[in-house]
This record gives sequence, structure tokens and C-alpha cells, in this order.
Amino acid sequence: MSRVIVVGAGVVGLTAAVRLLEAGHRVDVVARDLPLETTSVVAGAIWYPYLAFPRARVGDWGRTSYAVLDALSDTDPDAGVRMREGTEVHRSRTPDPWWADGGPAIARETALPPGYVDGWTFRTPVLDMPVHLRWLARRVEELGGTITRMNLSALPTHADVVVNCSGIGSRLLAGDRTVVPIRGQVVVVEQVGLDRWWLDEGGEHPTYVLPREHEIVVGGTAVEGEWSRTPSPEAARDILERASVLVPALRGATVLRHKVGLRPLRAAVRVERQGDVVHCYGHGGAGVTLAWGCAEEVTRLVGPA
Repeated sequence: MSRVIVVGAGVVGLTAAVRLLEAGHRVDVVARDLPLETTSVVAGAIWYPYLAFPRARVGDWGRTSYAVLDALSDTDPDAGVRMREGTEVHRSRTPDPWWADGGPAIARETALPPGYVDGWTFRTPVLDMPVHLRWLARRVEELGGTITRMNLSALPTHADVVVNCSGIGSRLLAGDRTVVPIRGQVVVVEQVGLDRWWLDEGGEHPTYVLPREHEIVVGGTAVEGEWSRTPSPEAARDILERASVLVPALRGATVLRHKVGLRPLRAAVRVERQGDVVHCYGHGGAGVTLAWGCAEEVTRLVGPA
């Protein structure tokens, strides 16, 4: 049995740890931020390939993740995954999305909000991230792994293999200055009876409305190079105004909290082995979308237990 240290306790790191444990490895997860403190917990969390490259590899990883999440929605209600139908809208005629080939089946939508002329509806996983991260952490522990808070200045060396899933932390831990933050802000509001999601990716910032069982996550922003995690009141007002065009019932909804996360953008998601280190970072806004597919590739790269 080989010892593997996974660095990073967000959705990518925890998912990789689960797959490695299932393959028979001894796995310890170490991270500065515990699961409910990571960027992952901020995510609205819908399966959708956003800000992740290159398309060919993203498509393969995404299809794997879609299948796993779809199965979890049927088999494990505690995983925090629900398959929901929703609509992506556009203000001009738009060709089918690049990921449609082999992805979820899409259907052209004609019932559109004011100002929109095109759109498609499809069924996709929507995750309640605090619930899902707790579920992943439990899976790690049930399989014999550990999760420990550790403030690292370099990748560990006392393991057979180290798996680097540190996201934006890879600027330091992997010496990779090509990883840049994309600041994302969301507003969480009360559930107003919404059971379908809405998305408009076409503006300066993405607009999305993602229903959970007891609340709705409304977003968002995409500000490259911005490191502040302090919510902006102006951005929150803009988010709610944009989202209310998609879902008028949001006007006047009670705001429960504001959150900011830093998406780790890179020109290409890095999943490769260098010596005793397997890197897995740079997932942009698609950590949830790619996590299970990347975890399976990480497990292949680590090798047999």
C-alpha cells in the first residue's frame, strides 16, 4: 500500500482522495483551509464547463463527472446532488454549446425572459456544496483517510506520491504564476419556490440562479486578477438586479448571506505527473464539473497501490 498525500481540501482534492482510497492507497489530505472554508463551498455548483481549458480534455473529464453525479443523485440522497432542469438564455441567436456532443441532451427553448431571443434547456446536476463537501469528507474518513489543517510553504516530501490539488495555492506550492484568481461573488437568498435553474453567460459577468432545497444561490461576477474576498455591496445589488430579470420572484427575496471565492484560472487545467508529484489544478469555474473525471485520471497517474 503506497502512501499518498493530497494537498487541498476543496472539491477537487477531496474527490481525488476518495478515488485513491477506493483504489487501495493510504491517503492523507492536508490543507490550509478545511472543506467548508474553501472556494468550493462558495460555488453555486452546477455541472457546466465554465472557464476551463482545453475543450477536448475538459469534455472527457466533464462527461465522467456528469455520469458520477447523476448516479449519486439516484443512489445517495446525503451527497447533496440533485438533477434539475433549467435554461441557459442568450440575447442573440447562438449555436449549440461546444460540449453538447456527448453531453446532456439539450432542447431549444422558446419560453424566454424579456430581452432574450435564444436559449436551450437541459437537465444537469446542481449541488448543495456545504452538504456535498461534508459528504466527501465523510467518505474520506470512512475509507480510512485523514483530513488535517496544515499551512504549507512547499509541497510535502514524506510520501510515496503527493497530489497537488491546491487550486490558486499552486502559485506558491507549484511555483506556477500562470494560475490567476477569477473573483466570484454570490448572494444566497431564501427559497421562493424555485425548482429550476437559469443561466446567462453572455454578459460582462455570468448571471445564474441555482435552487437548492432550502435556499437559492444567485450570481455572479468574474473579475480576473482580483484577490479580495470581501463581498461588494455594489456587486451584490447588480447581481440581484440581473438575476431578477431571469426570475422576477427574486425581487424582495430575503438575503441570507454574501460569499466570495477565487476561481483558479489557467490556460489549461494541469493534470500530469512530475516525478513523485501529480498536479491537478487550474480548473477555473469548473471544479465541480471536472472533479470526478480528473480524480480518475489522477488515480491512473498515481498507479497501483
